[in-house]
Amino acid sequence: MPVHPPYPPLPELMHLVGDAGRRLAEIEASEGAAGNISVFIGWPLEPEALFPHKQPFSLPAPMPALGGGAVIATGSGRRLREVAEAPTANLGLVTFSADGSEAVLHTSRDCLFERLTSELNSHLAVHCDRVAGRTNFHALIHAQPLHLVYLSHITRYQDEQYLNRHLLRWQPEGIVQMYDGLGYIPFLVPGSEALMQANIAKLRDHRIVLWAKHGVMARSDTSVKRACDLIEYAETGARYEYMNLCNHGLADGLSDEEIRAICSDLGVEQNVF
Repeated sequence: MPVHPPYPPLPELMHLVGDAGRRLAEIEASEGAAGNISVFIGWPLEPEALFPHKQPFSLPAPMPALGGGAVIATGSGRRLREVAEAPTANLGLVTFSADGSEAVLHTSRDCLFERLTSELNSHLAVHCDRVAGRTNFHALIHAQPLHLVYLSHITRYQDEQYLNRHLLRWQPEGIVQMYDGLGYIPFLVPGSEALMQANIAKLRDHRIVLWAKHGVMARSDTSVKRACDLIEYAETGARYEYMNLCNHGLADGLSDEEIRAICSDLGVEQNVF
């Protein structure tokens, strides 16, 4: 659903990226320089005051759906927890030509990185796939929540249906907020073409996907904070599941009938339970 005027200004959007980065660090989903955030903006911007330095930016492929828009992204090697303190130092802005065939990277005077996140190709590909005539705003977050990643190392949680039924059974908010469930992608080399293609496909059906033995990616066409919320809800479910494993599986969680009753009462459409 597109964002309507008055459009949020660039400093406000950067502030929200910083808030999301700080929250991810608080829930231990972004150790060191792990994790990255990008936001597509489809309305006119004037970045020169914040990002005066410009240089050509090589695209992995033409991005027609992003034509005339821009993407804010975190720099490679930067810590998400520090974005809020110094947004221009940790973020860059890519603007796209009208047809999406060319791009320019805008950086600040206090820029602390040499290139944007190593996962940028995957970010751009997902933005391009999801924006395409649907919206003028799209946020993506890649993070590495401890409990979700740990569970992805256990064979039975590598089945998407099993994963969802066990993570979404612990709180009513689980199925309400993640009615479309978590997508699951078997381990693929980070930053690879294979991961990028699998990510595009899974994020068509889910708003959050688990990359086995690596991390998650979440998307939102409403707010970068909503994408962050999805990660927090999923990680909370994984933490409950981990606690139950440590406690010999003594708890059962919500029953299928209880979850269906919640969905019926709140008008939530889901196909997990």
